[in-house]
Amino acid sequence: DVVEHVAEYKDVPVYHLGGWYDSWGSQVANLNYVTLSKNKKSLQRLIMGPWTHHARTRSLAGEAEFGPDAAIDFNQFQLRWFDHWLKGIDTGVDREPPVRIFVMGGGDAHRTPEGRIFVGGHWRAENEWPLARTVPTPYYLHGNGLLSPQKPGGESATTYEFDPHHPVPTLGGNISSHNAPPSRHNSIERPGDSENLMEQGAYDQRCRADTWICADTRPLSARNDVLVYQTAPLEQDVEVTGRLIVKLWAASNAPDTDFTAKLVDVYPPNRDYPAGVDLNVEDGIVRARYRNSLEHAEMMKPGEVYPFTIEMYPTSLVFQKGHRIRLDISSSNFPRFDVNPNTGEPLNNNRRWAIALNTIYHDDRHPSHIVLPIIPVTNRGQKEP
Repeated sequence: DVVEHVAEYKDVPVYHLGGWYDSWGSQVANLNYVTLSKNKKSLQRLIMGPWTHHARTRSLAGEAEFGPDAAIDFNQFQLRWFDHWLKGIDTGVDREPPVRIFVMGGGDAHRTPEGRIFVGGHWRAENEWPLARTVPTPYYLHGNGLLSPQKPGGESATTYEFDPHHPVPTLGGNISSHNAPPSRHNSIERPGDSENLMEQGAYDQRCRADTWICADTRPLSARNDVLVYQTAPLEQDVEVTGRLIVKLWAASNAPDTDFTAKLVDVYPPNRDYPAGVDLNVEDGIVRARYRNSLEHAEMMKPGEVYPFTIEMYPTSLVFQKGHRIRLDISSSNFPRFDVNPNTGEPLNNNRRWAIALNTIYHDDRHPSHIVLPIIPVTNRGQKEP
């Protein structure tokens, strides 16, 4: 952990590499790069691509294709860096901008020959992370399912049942380990032998027959335990680049439960995707007992309203004109996150399971919202040639 051991790190040049769909994306960009940049004199550089874990030589993440420019020649990338710092060769790496990010989006969402969704995107040089020109903009949850910059009024809360025996399936995300191959020495069939346990990256948020715990092929938004809040179709492009933080006010009849958040880019229907596409951007979770501290558990009192903070992984994406920005709130995302039994028993040592009645508040006293790091249209910086 760089943050807790920064004094132990040598003051040497570091190039921090991460991906928007990498399980270490937050640590690389929000923690390691930011912390060492502030505390070390040596050169610190950051590059964030549209990649999953260790996939920087690929131009795809899950079902999303970002175009050939998204992939980098990693061997050449490393060679230029080490030739300069270890051999003294002038490769120019010390004169490049401090931050390089891949801004996802802008594609026409056609189906590629490989069967992927063309999301598109471009590289852009920046001077810092997070971007100084970011405008943190709250988008509020409303009782009618709307997500908008307008604050809610006297709106009623929304309650749903969270049954830990029937969790929301994981469809993509910031995942490193997944789909372990079946063992030749084990005759017992396991989840993942004939089905996908879970996949990395961006996926249309619709269940599919080959995905474990998907009981049908409906979109996740059709589930009663997934609360959907979305904008009207956008009248212009909206770039979201930076940290993603959700502030919820919620209650439960259980002593402990989970709350999940997922940011989704909703594509309108087109010829290749007549039902449109619900593409996951980032997600996150909070366990109620650790809402205030990871060191000290605090159980909930039934019916009492508590504030919760969920920080997702960072991103850089243009939500295009005609798309919708969507926030899904639920209480499970399995098997990416373990399922809360809702009983308050010791973790991984529970004897019981219980259905929780969880309530999300979105009124003037409890304005649940997501803070979107919006980059102004007139000040987005220049694309790389």
